[in-house]
Amino acid sequence: MKLRFYISILLCIITTNFVAQEAILEAKVSKNKLGLNQRLRIEFSVNKQGGEDFTPPNFTNFKIVGGPSQSVSQSIVQTPSGRKVSFTQSYTYIIQPTKKGELSIGRASIEIDGKIIKSEPLKIIVLDAVEIPKDPNDPNYVAQQNIHLVAEISKSRPYVGEGIYVEYRLYVSENVSVYDTSVTEAPKYNGFWNQDIKINGFPVKMGKYNGEDYRYIVLQKALLIPTKSGKLEIEPMKMDIVIGVPTGRADFFGNVITRNVRKEFASEKKIINPKSLPLEGKPENFNGAVGDFTFDVSLSKEILKANETSQIKVAVSGRGNLKLFELPTVETPAELEMYQPERKEKVSVYAGGISGEVSDSYTVVPQYKGKYKIPKVSFSYFNPKEKKYKTIATEDLFVDVKEGKELVKVDTNAINKQNVVSTGKNFRYIATKTTLKPIETNNFFKSNLFYILLLLPLIAIPIGIVIAKRNEERSNDIVGNKLRRANKLAKKYLSEAQKQLGKKEAFYEALERALHNYLKAKLGIETADISKEKITEILEKRNVNSTTIHQFIEVLKSSDFARYTPFTATQMKEEFERAKEVIVQLDKQL
Repeated sequence: MKLRFYISILLCIITTNFVAQEAILEAKVSKNKLGLNQRLRIEFSVNKQGGEDFTPPNFTNFKIVGGPSQSVSQSIVQTPSGRKVSFTQSYTYIIQPTKKGELSIGRASIEIDGKIIKSEPLKIIVLDAVEIPKDPNDPNYVAQQNIHLVAEISKSRPYVGEGIYVEYRLYVSENVSVYDTSVTEAPKYNGFWNQDIKINGFPVKMGKYNGEDYRYIVLQKALLIPTKSGKLEIEPMKMDIVIGVPTGRADFFGNVITRNVRKEFASEKKIINPKSLPLEGKPENFNGAVGDFTFDVSLSKEILKANETSQIKVAVSGRGNLKLFELPTVETPAELEMYQPERKEKVSVYAGGISGEVSDSYTVVPQYKGKYKIPKVSFSYFNPKEKKYKTIATEDLFVDVKEGKELVKVDTNAINKQNVVSTGKNFRYIATKTTLKPIETNNFFKSNLFYILLLLPLIAIPIGIVIAKRNEERSNDIVGNKLRRANKLAKKYLSEAQKQLGKKEAFYEALERALHNYLKAKLGIETADISKEKITEILEKRNVNSTTIHQFIEVLKSSDFARYTPFTATQMKEEFERAKEVIVQLDKQL
C-alpha cells in the first residue's frame, strides 16, 4: 500500500510539472555561416509531450540532403527545491544551400493540446564555395573544422600604462573529443609588462564561435600593461592536440568508432595600439601611475625621545599599474637622520588589473631635542576612465622630540677678530758686519767612514747567511706561506672597504664587491649575477668545508641586510674582520 501511495505522489508531481511547463518549439542550426558547397544540420525541438502534426518550413533556397530523423529524451533531476522533469522531442534535417547570400529559414509548427506552436525564423549567411577534400570524413579536415584556438583581448586601444587582459580559449564542437593538449609555443608579449592570471581548474563552458554552439575552456589568461605607444603585436600561442574524430562507422553494439589524430593549432596574431598619455594638464611630479588610486603619508610616532625611531609610511592603494612606478620621496630636516626605505607590496593580479597597496617605510632617528616639520608630499596619476590627471597632496607632519641634547646653533655670520702681535723681528736691517771662517776639509783615508766601509763586508757575510737560512726555512713552511699569502690577498681585496669604514652604505657596497671580486679572481666566474645558493654549490664542488662556506654566505647576507638598518662603526669593524678572516680561510682551501 505504501509503495502505491508513493508512486501515485510521484506521478502527480511529474504530471503537474508537464502541465505547468509552457510549450516552446525551438530551432537550432549547426552553423550560421557556411560555403555554398557545405551542409548544415537544423534541429527543431519541443519541450512538452503531446506534440502532433509537426510541419517543417519550406526550406526555400535549400535542398534537403537527409532527414527528418526523430528522437525523444526525458530526464528527472533531483534539485534542492524538488524534482525537475525535462522532456525533449526533436526533428533533425541535413540541408544544403542552393545559392549565395543572406538566406532565411522560415517557421516550423507543431500542435500541442489543440494549440499551434511555431519556431522563430533563422538567418543563414552563404559564402563562396570552400575547398573540401575528396574525402569529407578525412580526420584532419574534420578536426580543423571542429576545433579552434582563439585569443580574445579586452581592449585594443588602451592608454600606455592601462591594464588589459588576453584570454586564450579552446573551442571544441560536440562532433569531436579532445584527449590530450600541450602548449608547444607560448605567446610573446613584446612591449608589455605581463603577468599570468591564476585560473582555478579548467571548467567546460558553453559559448558561440562564428555563430555556432561550442564547448570551450579557458587555457591561459594574462594581464598586459603596455609600456609604449604605437603598434604592438601579441604573438600567437601554438598547441598540439590529440583529437578523437568519428570515422562514420559503428561497432557491434552501435557505438561510434573514433580515430585519434594529433594536430597543431595556433591562435591568430593580435594587434594592440596603445595611446600615449595626454600632455595637456600633465603634472610635473607625474611618474607614470595609471589607474584609480588613493595616497597617504603617515607617521608611526609623533612624540619621541632623541635616538628613538619612528616610521614614515608612504602608501599608494587602489587599482592600476601599482608595480610600474616609483612612490614619491619624503624630505626631512637634517636633524632627523633618515634611512633607506623598505618597500612592501600587498597586491593581487586579476582580469581588471592590479589591485592592492604599495608602500615605502622610512626609519627616522632624531638627534636633538626640538620640534621638526616634515613637509607635505604630493602624488599624481592618470585616470583612464575619466581621461584626466589627478593630484593628491598630504598635510605637513610634525615630530616633537621631548628629550635629548639641545641643538647649538652657530652664527656663521659672526667675524672673529684677532689683534696683530709684533715680535720685533717682522723687519730686519741689512747686515753691515760679517764673521767669516775658513772651510775645513777632512781626508777620507783612515777616517772613521773608511774603516766602517772596510769592515762592512765582513759583517754583512754572516748576516746574509743567517737571512738566507731564515728565508729557506720560511719557504719550506707551506702552511705559514699560505697564511701569509691569504692575509696579503685579504688586505688587497678589502682595502677599498677599509677606506669606507664609518660610511655605512659605501662600506657595505665595497665589502660585498670585494667578496665577489675575490671569488671571480679565484674561480674565474662572474658571481655578481648568480645566487648565494649557486655560490654554495660551486664552493662545495671545490671541497671547501661547510663552516667556511656558511661564514662566507653569512657575510654576504649581512652586507645586503645592513644597508637598510642602522649600524654603528663598531659593527662595521666587526664585519670587516669577519670578511678578512673568511677570505683567509677560503684561500687556504682553494
